[in-house]
Amino acid sequence: MGIGQDVHAFAASNEPTELWLAGLHWPHQQGLTGHSDADAVAHACCDALFSAAGLGDMGAHFGTDRPELVGASGAALLAEAAHITRQAGFTIGSIAVQFIGNRPTFGPRREEAQQVLSEAAGAPVAVSATTSDGLGFTGRGEGISATATAVLTLRQ
Repeated sequence: MGIGQDVHAFAASNEPTELWLAGLHWPHQQGLTGHSDADAVAHACCDALFSAAGLGDMGAHFGTDRPELVGASGAALLAEAAHITRQAGFTIGSIAVQFIGNRPTFGPRREEAQQVLSEAAGAPVAVSATTSDGLGFTGRGEGISATATAVLTLRQ
């Protein structure tokens, strides 16, 4: 079992960017800052896989020193993380991830997000969402956070 966490700030209003979260494009929403698409939900899933397999973290595999990953899709990174995990001899049982933030309103797109992330991981991904009741940077609307767990088994 492994745990992954990712945090990204919203881009400044004078720096319009597209929002990608849980493998989905969220039109008319201010995007997040980051080297790739800043999809904190997908990134937390990647880190949970790497943690469970003892393979380091996203920085070790998809570091900011790799210019070819500028703007890379979180879903594509999750697919690659799942591939790396399988290559290391593991089967992915499931991933659970929780998005923490005031926006976007996640509930109406939960099923779609689960489908996209499950396809990328090649395993079931359950997505939940919550707010922080106005507390901290997520509560102030400055950014978002995501925490994921992954269950793996070692192939015999």
